[in-house]
Amino acid sequence: MRHFRLLVVGNGVSAYGSYLNMVALNVFIYEVTDSALAAGLFMAVRLMTSVVSGFVSGRLVSAYDRKRLMVGADLTQCLAMVALLIAPEAGRAGLLYVLAVVTGFCSTLSGVALRSSIPEIVGSELRVRANSLLATGRSLAMIAGFASAGLVVAQFGYVAAISLDAASFAVSASVLLALPIRTKAAGPEEGDPGGEKPAEGEPGGEKTARRRQTGSLLLLRAAPVLAVMIAVRAADGLGSSSHNVALPVYSSALDPSHPATFVSQFWATWAIGNIVMQQVCGRWAGRGGRQGPGERAFAIGACVMSAAFIVVFAGLPTGVAVAAALVAGMADGLTEIAYVSRLQAAPDAQRGRLFGLSASVENTGFGLGMLVSGALLDHFRPLHVVGLLHGAAIVLCLAMFVVLVRYGRRERPPADAARERDVPSSAESEAR
Repeated sequence: MRHFRLLVVGNGVSAYGSYLNMVALNVFIYEVTDSALAAGLFMAVRLMTSVVSGFVSGRLVSAYDRKRLMVGADLTQCLAMVALLIAPEAGRAGLLYVLAVVTGFCSTLSGVALRSSIPEIVGSELRVRANSLLATGRSLAMIAGFASAGLVVAQFGYVAAISLDAASFAVSASVLLALPIRTKAAGPEEGDPGGEKPAEGEPGGEKTARRRQTGSLLLLRAAPVLAVMIAVRAADGLGSSSHNVALPVYSSALDPSHPATFVSQFWATWAIGNIVMQQVCGRWAGRGGRQGPGERAFAIGACVMSAAFIVVFAGLPTGVAVAAALVAGMADGLTEIAYVSRLQAAPDAQRGRLFGLSASVENTGFGLGMLVSGALLDHFRPLHVVGLLHGAAIVLCLAMFVVLVRYGRRERPPADAARERDVPSSAESEAR
């Protein structure tokens, strides 16, 4: 955990730079191109790259050393930022879309590699605590990045913001290089990029290749609850995009003279609830043999989160809406820890592909939700749009809960069999 805490610091520094540039780059693109369409296209290219790179990242993480992949991703993003800084003004517009592809791919690769490595870095029994530390670090980085973006750009300009982002990736890569951590399970897969040796009599290991291609799908077929959890995350992405798009519209309607007030209150309160719950999960796990929140906690938390987001847009007094944002943040923190920890329980050989699939599914849901929400908000109120998309997530969560209850009953031994085990046989009685 000592080494992992240092890793969290390095990851938090790079996350701060990313969130800072998420604001700065959008404004920078608009200033360079003088086109709102160009700014939207930049975000679309980055999101589409993240969707596609999820599948590619899963394969890379399963085949190669994850620490080297994370270091390479950080250094590549650092160099991309430096290239943007030194490029002539005439060529910056085209380079921005190259930057969108690079950052979309590298951020997804780094996230998949890090999440799939945590059980190997700290041990399976400490993965919940490690996940809570990592999530807390990124939440604090998000608050600091968004809060300081306007100040940095206003006081020092875009060059300073982009330079700070490049430096943050360099710091993260340096921390990773300095840490003596193992990111893949030790075993026969060492020395073989695919983690499996070709079967005898099969040239080129064709059977092994087929296993790698279908490994995560077979695991999902064998564990349908895991498949439902990934589907729920896609629905969560759909719902999350709805409140992200609807927040500025709703806040402007509440106070046209100060449209950013409610947005700031919402995200600040949400972040507080998120961080508090992450810390609670981290401290609670591991005590008395506890393993952290499970599948049922994930299903219940996802329902509560979506319901709380709907309440935020219900037109209630500001105090009630802010309280609902706090509940949404806490439920979001719970579901994040439960979900990541559950995927990390998979064997190391399949873990990378699962996280890659999850990243693609979540980004697809979020991207689709952005399009749907934007189109619906032209015709319906924010409450109706958020209620529709988050309501779909609630329905799927309830279906998951039913699946969990059914599987729980199926796995429970019959009452007669339990009684037979409790009653000793005559031979056992005589022996006693």
